[in-house]
Amino acid sequence: MKQRGRHRRRRRGVALRAALTGTGLALTAAATLISTSQAEVAGNPGALKPLTSASDTAPLRLQERLEPAPVLNRLAAAMGRPVGVDTVLGDADRRMRTGADCADDDRSSLPLTPEATRSYCWDPADTADTAWRPAAVTTSGDADEDGVWGSHRVVLTGWTHATDTGRAAERGLTRVAFTNLDDPARPVYRWVLLVVPADGGRDYRALTSGISGMVWNHGKLLVTASDGGAEALYVYDLDRIQRTTTNEPAVGRVPHGWSAAGYRYVLPAVGSYRYTRGRCEGGRPPCPGPLALDRSTAPDSLVAAERTSPDGARRARLWRYAFSAAPTRAGLLATDSTGRADAVEVFRTKARGVRGVLSYRHAGADGASWYTGQLPGAEDGRGGLWRQDADGAKGARCGSDGSHHCWTESAVSLSYWQETGEVWSLSDRMLFAVPLASLERSLD
Repeated sequence: MKQRGRHRRRRRGVALRAALTGTGLALTAAATLISTSQAEVAGNPGALKPLTSASDTAPLRLQERLEPAPVLNRLAAAMGRPVGVDTVLGDADRRMRTGADCADDDRSSLPLTPEATRSYCWDPADTADTAWRPAAVTTSGDADEDGVWGSHRVVLTGWTHATDTGRAAERGLTRVAFTNLDDPARPVYRWVLLVVPADGGRDYRALTSGISGMVWNHGKLLVTASDGGAEALYVYDLDRIQRTTTNEPAVGRVPHGWSAAGYRYVLPAVGSYRYTRGRCEGGRPPCPGPLALDRSTAPDSLVAAERTSPDGARRARLWRYAFSAAPTRAGLLATDSTGRADAVEVFRTKARGVRGVLSYRHAGADGASWYTGQLPGAEDGRGGLWRQDADGAKGARCGSDGSHHCWTESAVSLSYWQETGEVWSLSDRMLFAVPLASLERSLD
């Protein structure tokens, strides 16, 4: 693939194995972290409880469904030769502003602790319509361990439009902002609409899904699905971005060509993963919410958190799938001969309203450390960021009263860019990064 960065990783089998990630994930020196194993601490998500029985793990089994090559090729032949990430970045038509140039209302959505040292707000044209909300982030640090894709540093953010308000043509749509971060002082971006092939590749439909997580691994983008169908995840190939040919409100083939509600580019799905036990209704199997890539395992793994209400009784599960080590399946999950992917690790936690998740494992540690960004619930305007493992939970503390509600109000997706040593995340108004030091050393 011509767009691809320098893939230097050495694969050593499909079994998960601990490996030092280089820089340990950490909060900034401004963070004050305390042990929260005491039961009386409000919102304490507690220690992780491993779930190993077949009754716990079997509901998480996925069935891979890849679009046949003739379907994808038929669509490409009709729409024109696909393009890649470089083309979209070169056609960027929006500019982000750095934090200092953003409005007070925008900056107020940033976390209190840890403090963001890089932050950006969107073009005002994209935040004027409050029906659009950002909910997921991934970077070229996920895509390739050298941190670049081709020659670019890239951040992808996933947005979903409300289904009952806003411009009628955009209701329920899902789009991704492709942001060029080569110049950190002047990021620019372009929107790409997510779609799904239809009619055997003769058409496409909009992905009307409430996106809550996505991960970019090699050339594939995995996206959560909650559009009422059977899919748990959709798979996209970033070498198969297509140009539209007409600017009409419709999404799909129209008499005058190909349209996407005014968007210049569409990205058709190349496959999906479904739970073998049916739709994620009633919590069994769990509906996946946030996703993240964990590079401290070999091969890399996809981690997920169950989507639950911050005020409900249901507590979230955390789990992971291994990515395939086969060169011909780069970016896809490891599956058996029937195309089934099993969760390789599952935990129960006391956390509720988890909207951001990260996992890594230090060399010599008994298990991985998990970070969960949690919605605040009804009692507070901000969420919390917690570190959990088998021994308990720790959380950032802020303010004179030592509150644990120090994160953002929206508490969405987390993505660890190992090469730059940053955790990237979103508020409802800002894209931001937190610089890292060794979290484990800061807690000793």
